Amino acid sequence: MELRDIEIFLTLAEELHFGRTAERLRVSQARVSQSIKQQERRIGGALFERTSRSVRLTPLGERLRGRLDAGYGEILAGIEEAAAAARGQVGTLTVGTMDTHHQEIAAVLDLFRQRHPQCELRMREMLPTDPFGGLRAGRVDVGLLWLPVREPDLTVGPEVFTEAMVLGVAADHPLATRDRVEMEDLGDYPVVDAEGPIPDYVWEAHTPFVTPAGRPIRRGVAVTTLNEALTAIGTGSVVSPIGVDAAAYRLHRDITFLPITDGPTLRYAPVWRSANETPLVRAFVQAAVDARSTG
Repeated sequence: MELRDIEIFLTLAEELHFGRTAERLRVSQARVSQSIKQQERRIGGALFERTSRSVRLTPLGERLRGRLDAGYGEILAGIEEAAAAARGQVGTLTVGTMDTHHQEIAAVLDLFRQRHPQCELRMREMLPTDPFGGLRAGRVDVGLLWLPVREPDLTVGPEVFTEAMVLGVAADHPLATRDRVEMEDLGDYPVVDAEGPIPDYVWEAHTPFVTPAGRPIRRGVAVTTLNEALTAIGTGSVVSPIGVDAAAYRLHRDITFLPITDGPTLRYAPVWRSANETPLVRAFVQAAVDARSTG
């Protein structure tokens, strides 16, 4: 029995009128009559009792209706669910951000949720010292990472937001009395190093290896997380550029944050594993583009 024939049978069983059934399904009355006759021949018994004044289900028709009703509903629900998934509207999307950056993309997250209310959006924190690990392990579907990202297995989306840098120094550090610093000052003090699989070219965008004049910037204690970096800075053993947003949410009595007049600006964009691109990932990237254009 074809799906359309099941639909005709169930609709006629509800309407008990060939004309109304045809009108509701937008087919001819002859098509309804032909379908029912074919089903009755295939089954080998009458499904409806027809008179000039009424149409009603036979006991056989009643049993068939009871069996088909629930199954037909499940079929339609399955088709709709598959279609919605193809449109990127259902499922789970895990978005990774560093530290408090989920607050910087609040407009993107809100727009995505409005467009795809059936999708479960999960947030995970990504370590600055291991920006690609979560993506490659499948723990994160799309991550907001600073650029550049030049990995052959990863795709980079459009820029979403930027973040200026400040220099974190201990409250009693010689630089703490200054109103501002320059990148050249980093040549005089050891800086935080990254302990993790972050490529040098990515870390260099955050903390360069040489000053503008070409002096080497010495690496000091190696850390894995931002909290570890702040702890090391507070001891006075190292200084470090810190994203201004991260610094704003982590005011420490033992740390002073100084503007860097010629400091780098971090540019963030969605990044995902090329082999794992899904409709949900594309929908998220589109939300990021649209949120920025209207922001």
